Amino acid sequence: LRKLKVFWTKNPVKGEEYPDLSEDPEYSQRLQYLGDTQQNRTIRLSHVTQKDEHMYYFKFITDKPGGIWTGDPGVTLTVTDLQVEAPERVTEGHNVSLTCNSSCTLTDRATFIWYRNSQPLTERRDGNNQLLLQSVRREDAGRYSCALHGHSYISPAAQLSVTYPPKNVSVSISPSGEIVEGDSVTLSCSSDSNPPALNFSWFKGGRFVGSGRIYSISKISSDHSEEYKCKSINEHGEKYSDAVNVYVMCEFYESYSIL
Repeated sequence: LRKLKVFWTKNPVKGEEYPDLSEDPEYSQRLQYLGDTQQNRTIRLSHVTQKDEHMYYFKFITDKPGGIWTGDPGVTLTVTDLQVEAPERVTEGHNVSLTCNSSCTLTDRATFIWYRNSQPLTERRDGNNQLLLQSVRREDAGRYSCALHGHSYISPAAQLSVTYPPKNVSVSISPSGEIVEGDSVTLSCSSDSNPPALNFSWFKGGRFVGSGRIYSISKISSDHSEEYKCKSINEHGEKYSDAVNVYVMCEFYESYSIL
């Protein structure tokens, strides 16, 4: 009895022969035979994905008529698929829990590794697959993924957005420098918020004078000299800017009389 061919295979597509994995384009670059190729046909399969979930068989062919043997019952390969479960958004100051879910049953001692924006955060060695973020800050926003210690596979990332009320509200004046009667002046309001502020209100000496991110004054006069503030508003709150002083210089005309 002489072995003509020894190889690993998987369940074939209906109507086709059992494939030799080392000759299969989907496997050939990822498959490595270990040990004695005649006595020990152990294989290593790298870069495994869920598409590799199959029943695999050891098969050999001899020179004896009908001498084709398949190792039954075979080996079932189950691939763990990790997914991060997280809310799309959380409000600043609140707590949020992210969960690393697996399609497989894992041991109680499984170690989970968490990543934010591809940078490792922490490991959980007690089989706890949750990451708790307390008193969330804006800096906690990002793309979160998870992995199992000792495995190269990292889950697809889930985006976590942190919402917060307006901050750093400020007013800029254009043109800068001295303002003279008759000039056109523009006051612009800016703020940092998530979602971005859509409502802006303007106040002159504490009295409401207009809406919108831009407040324009054409042909300014001394009557416009005052402290101005803007208020930035989104669904999570509002904030006033510091006051800015607008001082309008009068335009003087010299007159002469001839005696």
